[in-house]
Amino acid sequence: MKEDFLHYLWKFKKFDTLNLKTFNGEEITIIQVGQYLELAGPDFFNAQLIIGEQKWAGNVEIHLKSSDWYVHHHERDEAYENVILHVVWEHDTEIFRSNNSEIPVLELKKYVDAAALSNYQSLMAPKSWIYCEKQLKNCDEFLLKNWQERLFFERLERKSKSIFELLQQTNSDWEAVLFCLLAKNFGLNTNGEIFLKIAQSIPFSIIRKESFEVENLEALLLGNAGLVDAEKEDNYFKDLKFRYFYLLHKYQMEKKVVEPVQFFKHRPDNFPTIRLSQLANLYHIHQNLFSIINSSNSVKRIYEIFDVSTSDYWQNHYQFDKESPKKKKKISKSFVDLIIINTIIPLQFAYAKSQGKENSEDIIQLINEVNAEKNAIIDKFSSFGIPSKSALASQSLLQLKNEYCNKSRCLECAIGMELLKNNS
Repeated sequence: MKEDFLHYLWKFKKFDTLNLKTFNGEEITIIQVGQYLELAGPDFFNAQLIIGEQKWAGNVEIHLKSSDWYVHHHERDEAYENVILHVVWEHDTEIFRSNNSEIPVLELKKYVDAAALSNYQSLMAPKSWIYCEKQLKNCDEFLLKNWQERLFFERLERKSKSIFELLQQTNSDWEAVLFCLLAKNFGLNTNGEIFLKIAQSIPFSIIRKESFEVENLEALLLGNAGLVDAEKEDNYFKDLKFRYFYLLHKYQMEKKVVEPVQFFKHRPDNFPTIRLSQLANLYHIHQNLFSIINSSNSVKRIYEIFDVSTSDYWQNHYQFDKESPKKKKKISKSFVDLIIINTIIPLQFAYAKSQGKENSEDIIQLINEVNAEKNAIIDKFSSFGIPSKSALASQSLLQLKNEYCNKSRCLECAIGMELLKNNS
């Protein structure tokens, strides 16, 4: 048994509340269970109880055993001086305040219905993937929809933290933040962090100034990726290398090869040469890209913005000095979907938050236009009867699995709570 189950029992009064007595035999009447706090200090704040003939207002602390009070060193913490009731599953020792008065104890196991305990044990039985996998399909559709929206915005809140960190690093330049986020997105999982460092290594003011010549943008990006270091006979390679060192001198920049970019395990269309060329062309075609993207509220419009290919050279090359059949390597719609999910929507959310504005309805409308991601986690939920019809659903399920299921936070999850209520 886990302590959060006792929190659940107390919060929702899932026990016999009519015949409650302290371990010493005094009657307990619950007026208010208190406010559930998930911070440091007692578990429930400002509860109101009648114990014996005395009315009390104060805090309630919950443990599996009474002796956990000392295990957690609450006797040394003044925050626990105002505890009026110690709720435990098993009482094994008396607890005293600093003035030597004994804290009343409620031993909860005497008052919990066997069915509620059995249902909890069933929910928390050893799992093959997640605890409630056999019961998921019975979840109320309305509850699931609302919970998924909450999970989605939880995920956005987490993503926005890294955006605000970038905003500080770029002196509040939203265009520079977007450039960094897009670079990371263009690098995918393998090269994402490397591409981000490449973007951070070039002052965005230089990207702005050089955006009118796409070859200069390619020279900067490929140069700081370490892709123009060798000696090759290829004329385009020689031109980019010349431009790179000219730009370093022009802007008095140091040569900053972060770390080698990876070609291994990538399909050719995802080679770093191709993705960096597409990124360069995107900034060559669109000036003030942040303003354009931040005001875009439809997937169709965003597809138009990212209707971008590589430079001519890369249409018949994947690497320098190695010619390949000609192919116009445009950014695919599925790749743009990832950009919308991982860059555009988090950025729009963070920007609105920075301005004190509310844009949740616009974001929900936009994310619901985007196709759901396809991966092992989404497929697994689908096999349990929870399909993903849009990216909102798939993003919420990733949040659910990573932040709740994997951490056994079932009693903080709306699905887990509902399953307990329905069977209690």
